[in-house]
Amino acid sequence: MQPTQKDAHALIIDAIDRGTYRPGDRLVESELADRFGVSRTPVREALQRLETQALLTRDGRSLIVATLGHDQMAELYAVRTELEALAARLAAQHAAREEVAVLAAMVEEDRALLGDTEALARANRRFHGQIHLASHNRYLVQQLSMVHRSMALMATTSLAAEGRGETALAEHEAIVAAIAARDGDRAAAALRQHLSTAFEVRLREEARSL
Repeated sequence: MQPTQKDAHALIIDAIDRGTYRPGDRLVESELADRFGVSRTPVREALQRLETQALLTRDGRSLIVATLGHDQMAELYAVRTELEALAARLAAQHAAREEVAVLAAMVEEDRALLGDTEALARANRRFHGQIHLASHNRYLVQQLSMVHRSMALMATTSLAAEGRGETALAEHEAIVAAIAARDGDRAAAALRQHLSTAFEVRLREEARSL
């Protein structure tokens, strides 16, 4: 069966999310079609859609993966923090016992990934995604999906900073403990603090590169 435009769109987003294509990389229609085994028409339509979603930008006649500036990063974290805090609050109210157990297991399993930044970053996305699902609010999940799609436009992960992996997992543990205790206020506060610390780490790393 010939993949559809929707499939091509998802494949390109996944490649950006995984770091196959990074901010500033040029996307060539023919190369994408060959890589994903799709025809050029759905790839062309997917690229146009990604441009309207601001995940791609124009550089002359070429389309490149967009790069987030300082202000855009701050705006994205502001929105993400509010939405994720709400997800944590709702998860404390609505998550099934089994969902809480999965979150706790994720934290423990992710300790084995310390030292492998890319693997830990992927695990971090899965952990946050599980909280989104545990909120049991489809509209919130949709909005967070869009936000996390834009997070892929950040060239680096805050987890690459020295010692950040260990502290991030401790923060994850605090979030899960609050959800397990059915304490929505504490879960939201723990999630806010987690993202505030991550943003601060990014700002420090950005300042060092100036």
